[in-house]
Amino acid sequence: MTTTFRELDTVVLVRDLPEAGLRSGDLGAVVQVYGDEALEVEFVTASGRTQALLTLPMGDVRPVRDDDLLAVRTSPPVRGAA
Repeated sequence: MTTTFRELDTVVLVRDLPEAGLRSGDLGAVVQVYGDEALEVEFVTASGRTQALLTLPMGDVRPVRDDDLLAVRTSPPVRGAA
């Protein structure tokens, strides 16, 4: 089954991306949809600062489910960030 995402959908990351300071389970917002292949997703901190803006394959995210529980954690420093 293929999931269709739209701009502004909230998505859940399904794998760790340590180079971006992200972990599986982090929430992001779809900024752009590139056909059936990829998405531009923005991940932000609780205060609204952008943690990462990434182009990801569709398989790296999933839709939010009713049984998902939100949590807060401290983000690690991102390599190359000032």
